[in-house]
Amino acid sequence: MTTQHVMSPLLTATDLGFQVGGHQILRDVSMTLTRGEIVTIVGPNGSGKTTLMRMLIGGLAPTSGRIELQPDLRIGYVPQRLSIDYTLPVTVDRFLALGERSRAKRLGALERVGAQGLAPRQLIELSGGQFQRVLLAHALLRAPDLLVLDEAAQGLDQPGIAHFYRLIEAIRQELGCGIVMVSHDLHVVMSASDRVICLNGYICCQGTPLAISGMPEYRALFGIGTQGALSLYRHHHDHAHQDGAEGHHHASTDPAA
Repeated sequence: MTTQHVMSPLLTATDLGFQVGGHQILRDVSMTLTRGEIVTIVGPNGSGKTTLMRMLIGGLAPTSGRIELQPDLRIGYVPQRLSIDYTLPVTVDRFLALGERSRAKRLGALERVGAQGLAPRQLIELSGGQFQRVLLAHALLRAPDLLVLDEAAQGLDQPGIAHFYRLIEAIRQELGCGIVMVSHDLHVVMSASDRVICLNGYICCQGTPLAISGMPEYRALFGIGTQGALSLYRHHHDHAHQDGAEGHHHASTDPAA
């Protein structure tokens, strides 16, 4: 048989649940992530998407169920947002140096994401698109087996979003890594994903983009047409950012998203 390890799961989650203050955010979530596959998680606001991402990267312990990782699994993570202290000047190169001592590797990561000229720039001077590329470069420094993206293209304009997902596809091809991402850009999801998981506190349905778009559970959440899906799913603050590739960065105010 050919390369069995390639198709063996990088990560297996079984019956995951998360409860806080008597509120059940997630229940009975089971999924596998494999090398070379792009899996996108979609769901309405408050459906537990970010909570699930945090559990997958080990930042949050499930209150029930378990997560099994392939031995020595390397995970790269691009958060939804990152708070920056505007009183503390930090260059892009200094920020990347927190995770990698080799300057050659830091510059190589920036080049890989098309941001090779940003090394001397201050983080607070970057546009939204530039900042997300830097965060992606940071995630790639470990040559991850699994790349986890929590709405990493949020706040970018439409050309920026399209370019970002083309970049993700190129990274998948280059590294052969598995990719799991949360996205609210449903029209992009349908072209960029191998598999889609629809989450609403539990897994409503999952499958290929073509298969899931016709499932009644998916249509019940997002409507029949793409426009209905986008209007339901779009974050309340996205309208301020839809032309905002130049927008700056602040912490997420939607922790249960």
